[in-house]
Amino acid sequence: MIRILNHILFVTGIMLIFSTTAFAYLDPSVMTYAIQVVAGLVIAVGAVIGIYWRKAKKKVQNKLGIDENSKKSVEDDVVEFKDDAEKK
Repeated sequence: MIRILNHILFVTGIMLIFSTTAFAYLDPSVMTYAIQVVAGLVIAVGAVIGIYWRKAKKKVQNKLGIDENSKKSVEDDVVEFKDDAEKK
């Protein structure tokens, strides 16, 4: 692990030493793309955190014996039967 880190630092140092200044024009639409990238990353990270939060919460509830559906009421299904005479 340390060897890989040293290699990355060496390559980064070489890139910084031999870098040149670039005089480039940045189109105004570049900022729009940057905002889209940041928004996409925030949404993706939020989704991942939400998924793992639910999994962790469920594991903790199972370990503690907590049932999240214990206080919820469930209604019975309503089934209606009509006679053939009523249909005509």
